Amino acid sequence: MASSYPSPSAWSAYVQRRSILKGGVALGAMAAGGGLLAACGDSGVEIGGASGSLSIGSNLDLPDTTGAGLQAGVDAFPNKDVAISINTTDHNTFQENISTILQAQDDDVLTWFAGFRNKFFADQGLVGDISDVWESIDGLGEGFKAASTASDGNQYFVPTAFYTWGINHSKSVWADKGYTPPTDIDGLMSLADNMMSDGITPFGYPNDGKWPAMGTFDILNMRINGYDFHVDLMGGNGDWDGEEIRAVFDQWETLLPYMQQGANGRKWEESAVELADGTTGMMLLGTFAAGADSRLETDMDQFVFPEIDPDIGAGAMDAPIDGFQMVANPTNETAAKEFLLHLSTPAYQNAYLSKDPSVVASNSGTDTATYSALQQRSSDLAGAATGIAQFLDRDTIPDFAGACGDMFAEFIEDPSKKDSLLSDLQEKKVAIFADFDASNS
Repeated sequence: MASSYPSPSAWSAYVQRRSILKGGVALGAMAAGGGLLAACGDSGVEIGGASGSLSIGSNLDLPDTTGAGLQAGVDAFPNKDVAISINTTDHNTFQENISTILQAQDDDVLTWFAGFRNKFFADQGLVGDISDVWESIDGLGEGFKAASTASDGNQYFVPTAFYTWGINHSKSVWADKGYTPPTDIDGLMSLADNMMSDGITPFGYPNDGKWPAMGTFDILNMRINGYDFHVDLMGGNGDWDGEEIRAVFDQWETLLPYMQQGANGRKWEESAVELADGTTGMMLLGTFAAGADSRLETDMDQFVFPEIDPDIGAGAMDAPIDGFQMVANPTNETAAKEFLLHLSTPAYQNAYLSKDPSVVASNSGTDTATYSALQQRSSDLAGAATGIAQFLDRDTIPDFAGACGDMFAEFIEDPSKKDSLLSDLQEKKVAIFADFDASNS
């Protein structure tokens, strides 16, 4: 159905639409390599003048993939006069404590996310302006720059990679069972019934940290109410206890019997292993799921969540952008900015992807000839999307994202409470957005 809500408020200018990736995703074959440095403006950044130590705060906590990728990228940094240390915290703890981490200013550069979650901290003065770094960046399109720009028009983020959220599955298990991707919700339910008959739990369902289930809400809302409605909703428009959102939770409830029980205590890494084992048949998650089990690096495939309403189709999806930001007052600002420029280059991104083949690089000069089938699939899916969201906890006010996470977890435990939970969430939404508007007026 078409959204009947007004255009997003001034706050929603933060919410990036498909243009985030439109100018930055490199589709098809691209030339490998590319120079280390872009042509610099008079006030740009060059690599080579910094020295001393640099500390990176990281949530890339998978030692064989994401952690190894960051280390490979650090090793590729050409300025050997800078001694770089990596301070790794597990992903959930890092995300839950990011405000404290930023305020402590213990690290110079931090892993983080594009979109509102970066802009929010920029407006609070907790992350540093790196517009001069962007003057030297080459190979990142205007969409990526828009995703890195705060309300003051300056840049505070360097995108390094993105990944798509869809229905992941084991190619070998599906080939053995004769399963094929469905094109509509009826086909998905029929497939789930077949899996149950085969002794396979249809959906692996982790929700440790209360963020994975946000992906379920995002895709069901975009399929039932449309992309524009979803963007407006993230911006504070719409009623969470209205009929549109109730329809989302009604559909979600029909899927719960096909999902693993005990979701709120299960880590996504555990569900990824079960997907590789064939214990489960599908899992709605990002392509990063392949990083939890080496078998999935070559055996995992992904397809978009099928359509529910033919008038809306299945063109919209989540495709979050990851990268790095600089703290407001880094101990070694010169080294921090040199390293941030390095992060934008094919040199860093090729090195990172050599260890973590579950994401797609942001720089158009990276060597896509080395892309796995999964990476190419992710790139193709993003390129074909008619609307791209960043993910709920990146697209809305952090306090409200937390309230959504709590509500979704309670709903999964007891879906019979959905009416009261939605009414309560609507009250929280009104209060949180009013406080936000008041503090930014």
